[in-house]
Amino acid sequence: MTTFTAFTTLPDKDSAEALGEALEEMSTEPYGVGVFEIEDGSGMWEVGGYFMDAPDDVALALLAAAHGAKPFVVSELPETDWVAKVRRELVPVHAGRFYVYGSHDADTVPEGVEPLLIEAAMAFGTGHHGTTQGCLRALDRLIDAGVTCHNVADIGCGTAVLAMAAARTWPETVYASDMDQVAVDVAEANVAANALTGHVVCLEAMGFEHPQLHEAAPFDLVFANILKQPLIDLAPHMASHLTSEGFVILSGILNEQGDEVAEVYARNGINTWHREEIGDWTTLTLQKARS
Repeated sequence: MTTFTAFTTLPDKDSAEALGEALEEMSTEPYGVGVFEIEDGSGMWEVGGYFMDAPDDVALALLAAAHGAKPFVVSELPETDWVAKVRRELVPVHAGRFYVYGSHDADTVPEGVEPLLIEAAMAFGTGHHGTTQGCLRALDRLIDAGVTCHNVADIGCGTAVLAMAAARTWPETVYASDMDQVAVDVAEANVAANALTGHVVCLEAMGFEHPQLHEAAPFDLVFANILKQPLIDLAPHMASHLTSEGFVILSGILNEQGDEVAEVYARNGINTWHREEIGDWTTLTLQKARS
């Protein structure tokens, strides 16, 4: 079945949220509305509607004009079996000693790797994106350097692939947190599928704001594969939740943003240990200075 999308942009949050609410009241009712800040530093916001039937162009034009938005761009989406498409396109990823795969590729797992099963229907954070690959390779690099971690947290865990990689490496409990309960549910399903229930604890939390994270701190290693500004905001909290000489692996950083993030962390006593670029994305491995 063909579906439709309609997207526009606005210069501020209040206007974007007001337009999103108005979009929900259209006579051709959307089955979903999204309001998002565009993460490019521009301060612009995007509003989108998803429709089962073609939306009314005149109604969209009036809504855009009334809320100071650019004209909506309407697109027609052909019927797609998304899980089948993802399965075709997401081939297994080999990142150092870690091998990330879907169940449809179970027969491809080679000897001598740490296999991590992530289903195609849970594609965000499967290891195919340069940020997740970079984090897995950074972990592999720490292991090769002889680093041993007894207390690990994955902040903004998504599918929990990074937490699971750490759990396969060291015997202690690993904490995986995300601000989105849906992501936490996905993480718990992946943890169970990889026989790591009880070894990886999944929590709904913003940053470190959870009693179990406070109790478990300080951490020897923290992953945070999110976005530049949340990483910058997290820097002082990272410093206070990290052991002396503990490590941080950061990604979700565009290459041109890497210096800024590294400088903020250095001001908080966490210095660059290694830096890697994969495509457009930078992964930073940092170490807290001895206290």
